[in-house]
Amino acid sequence: MSKMRGADIIAEYLVKEKVPYLFGVCGHGIIGFLDALYDRQDKIKTMTVRHEQAAGHMADAYFRVAHKPVATFTSCGPGSTNLVTSLASAMMDSSAFLAITGNVPTSQFNRAPFQETGRHFQAEYLNVIRPYVKKSFQPTRADMIPLAIRQAFKTMLTGRTGPVNIDVPLNCFAEEADVDVPEPDLWREGTTFKGAGSPQLVEKTLELLMGTDKPCIIAGHGATLSEITPELMKLIDLLNIPVATTANGKGIIPEDHPLSLGPVGRNGTYMANETCRSCDVLLALGVKFDDRQTSAWIPGYTFNIPPTKLIHVEIDPEELARNYPPTLGILADAKGFIVELLKLAERRVKKDRQRNKAWIDQIDNWRKGWDEFNRSNLNSDLVPMRPERLVGDMRDILPRDAILVSDVGEHHNWFLQFYKTFEPGAMLQSWGFAGMGFGVCGVLGAKLAAPDKVCVSICGDGGFMMTPHILCTAVEYDIPAIWVVFNNYGWNVIRHQANGAWPGREIVTSFKKDKTGEFYNPDFVALAKACGADGARVEKPGDFKDVLQHAIQSNRPFVIDAVVDRSAMAPSVGTWVLPPFPHPEPSYGKRNLRT
Repeated sequence: MSKMRGADIIAEYLVKEKVPYLFGVCGHGIIGFLDALYDRQDKIKTMTVRHEQAAGHMADAYFRVAHKPVATFTSCGPGSTNLVTSLASAMMDSSAFLAITGNVPTSQFNRAPFQETGRHFQAEYLNVIRPYVKKSFQPTRADMIPLAIRQAFKTMLTGRTGPVNIDVPLNCFAEEADVDVPEPDLWREGTTFKGAGSPQLVEKTLELLMGTDKPCIIAGHGATLSEITPELMKLIDLLNIPVATTANGKGIIPEDHPLSLGPVGRNGTYMANETCRSCDVLLALGVKFDDRQTSAWIPGYTFNIPPTKLIHVEIDPEELARNYPPTLGILADAKGFIVELLKLAERRVKKDRQRNKAWIDQIDNWRKGWDEFNRSNLNSDLVPMRPERLVGDMRDILPRDAILVSDVGEHHNWFLQFYKTFEPGAMLQSWGFAGMGFGVCGVLGAKLAAPDKVCVSICGDGGFMMTPHILCTAVEYDIPAIWVVFNNYGWNVIRHQANGAWPGREIVTSFKKDKTGEFYNPDFVALAKACGADGARVEKPGDFKDVLQHAIQSNRPFVIDAVVDRSAMAPSVGTWVLPPFPHPEPSYGKRNLRT
């Protein structure tokens, strides 16, 4: 054992975990930690942002790309409450990072010192974030830190991954203790759950898939995090089974593969929804059946469970039988399960291209109809620009392995439907919590995790203005990300929803000057240049490709202000409902209820 400050214990453990980055904002509650980071600049890159929310979104996106966690550092009071939105976004999408928060000295607990959250319990920042982390640790002595930090990493990375908080009073950073820094390999060896489910359940799954001529697989974010693509590709090639995905599962198999259906839900693809609601057996891998992915659980729009037989493979027991009754509910890691299923299938099944042929031909007919329905808008030369045209042009220009980081807003619907991804994790999004700022800030985390890939934030004008300070961080650390801002002068997705409920009664959903009624947004290009980045405004569809190509080649932070048609609405192939309002019918296709 050696005498070490609490701050050094944490910093040294992060080095042993091979954490490459820390993102955060300094403050008096965290200064004791900063000195330890100063001594380890050659091992951990510590980066400041201009708002704590940005730090969390960067850490979240980094994990989604690298599947390895980084950490954030924030001070007490508002410094750490500013982190809540990004913690919630990570928690609801099973993304992991370690949030290191500073707090007031233990000697001042319950005295209402500057920035103590202590209305019901001393230094209770932990209760502020309780719903949005897997666990919080609050060591109140330096010698408690080794246990807390190693347990924090184990909790963060085992089972269903998620963010974890270690909340450290200022004096615990500065005080010394005679301790050993834990060895991660010693403590976490064997703790990562990769269970495959029982052999009997694996065998029953294969029997159900082979016992129907209308099977389907749907892969979710759990499958992405479990990295099942190689095994899944071999399985569907052997069994000739089509694959749909959730939004966060997008790209789990290349979306130009003949068995790829794309994502399900109201703004998924028609063939994905029609296949999922028409199939006899559905194998769901790491899927959370939430309202936007299921057409609000209304039968006949995305799923018909039952009579469809559901095989639900999940690492989180809370998700099994939450919204649909499974024929087989299998508590297992998606990768562990699919490995065993593939082994069994390779022993028992002979590859046959004619298997399920009538089913695949029917799906191809649905695909052709959907493609024909959308062709004119994808090639539109109209001004203002059609969003579909920009999506198609981006797919034409961006490298096959580019990473899109989508913010929340109407633009997200278009990309979910029409932008083809070819790798898992090639389109990141805040799905469960849908916090604006994720796409705007997260693109820097994605770029740091994949420095050799082109990384593009797609965002709305509203979301971009929530966290535009991220441009300063990109310039300060020379991170060449690109932001494509869909400029439609308002909170357009909410504008469409409100006008659908109360036609002609629009209020506060458009950006307009109060005196003239003129549409208003700041000059995004001037804003970019004021921050030290580059930028260009695009109003005509024929100009967009050249500007995007220039942005990529510049290898600098670059903002593209793209003025799009604010009246355009993404086609719906399912539905979604906010009770007590009635649910709308699809704009393409119709309900297919099987009983």
